[in-house]
Amino acid sequence: MSINLPTLISIIIYLIGMVIIGWMAARLTKNLSDYVLGGRRLSAGVTALSAGASDMSGWLMLGLPGAIYVSGMGSIWLPIGLAIGAYINWQFIAKPLRVYTEVANDSITVPGYFENRFRDTSKSLRVISAIVILVFFTFYTSASLVGGAILLENSFGMDYILALWIGAAVIVSYTFFGGFLAASWTDFVQGILMFLTLIIIPIVAIGELGGWSETIQRIGNIDTSYLNVYSGATAIGVISLLAWGLGYFGQPHIVVRFMGIKSTGKIAKARFIGMGWMILSLFGAIFVGFAGIAYFADAPLANSETVFIMFSQVLFNPWVAGFLLAAILSAIMSTVDSQLLVSSSALAQDFYKSIFRRNASQKEEMIVGRIAVLGIAVVAILLGYNPESKVLELVGYAWAGFGAAFGPVIILSLFWKRMTRNGALAGIIVGALTVIIWSQISGGLFDLYELAPGFLLGALSIVIVSLIDRAPSKEIEEQFSTYKAKLKEA
Repeated sequence: MSINLPTLISIIIYLIGMVIIGWMAARLTKNLSDYVLGGRRLSAGVTALSAGASDMSGWLMLGLPGAIYVSGMGSIWLPIGLAIGAYINWQFIAKPLRVYTEVANDSITVPGYFENRFRDTSKSLRVISAIVILVFFTFYTSASLVGGAILLENSFGMDYILALWIGAAVIVSYTFFGGFLAASWTDFVQGILMFLTLIIIPIVAIGELGGWSETIQRIGNIDTSYLNVYSGATAIGVISLLAWGLGYFGQPHIVVRFMGIKSTGKIAKARFIGMGWMILSLFGAIFVGFAGIAYFADAPLANSETVFIMFSQVLFNPWVAGFLLAAILSAIMSTVDSQLLVSSSALAQDFYKSIFRRNASQKEEMIVGRIAVLGIAVVAILLGYNPESKVLELVGYAWAGFGAAFGPVIILSLFWKRMTRNGALAGIIVGALTVIIWSQISGGLFDLYELAPGFLLGALSIVIVSLIDRAPSKEIEEQFSTYKAKLKEA
């Protein structure tokens, strides 16, 4: 495929814009709190769209339309599960977590919150959490970079490996300098671009097919099973797709946005913006895949996850197509920057300072964090060298790992006074190991998405070990009471 110059120029303009935003954010990044959490000064709109954009990643533009393109409405249970999980996370977790992380010694990372919440002087909670973050984010980041490489490869005939390195270079450049503010501001812009694109493409595609009724008729003529939400569905299959919603409670790159919002008073507005953006974007992605069934019926796509890319190329002027394809890069970049940032903070704060240099200055930690961004990105790139990787599968594994390891711990730490440090440790370890082991076995019950058993067993481990363990210290109980009082005032 020859390179389309107008499309390429449009994408380059977009990428330069992202780097400029990163440079502007860097000028406001003065210390580690700024770099890791933006100084807790995000507005409601930036919090909402940056949380949504960093959440959705390339799977919203590639994986979900591809799943719908392959199986029709039978895949709709996945976005339903995600919408329910996201709403519960905003409604019941956002405010408590924002309050407790500030009460617990102004914690600026998830591992730091766990350590301060349970007064863990052994550093075991912080270190184990950091290991989980680095392991699963390696897969998550790699999945996103694979998505970017697929985009550049299919759009411009670019070599897959070269595309992998180019995409990573841009993301690393602005995350390296600007930290959390750069990630959040670029995510805000990227979220708007993703939203507009997911509205425009399905409307134009369905219009080209002759309208909604004609589209439905064409798809029905191909195979009526595409129109049936229960087509090919099994109880385990439906539960597995709905279980994706459980993952929200444990995603570090999402919950850290709750920690960074300016005040609890802005959470209701952020929830309204965030959920509105998410539901409309999910519908857009669904309709992209759905319209693709009819539009590409005579020439089926070799890779189902390229349906969005192909629509951008065949329906629009090359200049417009460039900005539409940039929306896919937006989805990818908005997730990778957040993942790199959380991973770098885990290395800088939770390994370097906690174990090797307890007296390290904030400037020194920022330098270590930036070096970590480079190192993690290189590892993720090397893991993404396999062009046969499926974005949705890689994301699904990492999503399950975080959801099972951290989700139960975060929820119970906010609502259960009797929870102990050893209970939290058990929950993290059991949840993570269940996902790793379960995913290696198939057949029967083991076809269930590993997040569901991982989340359940992780929660049970917390409860059982906490009840067996000694009751929390007086200091921990007093801190919990202070948090509850502040939560009522918020």
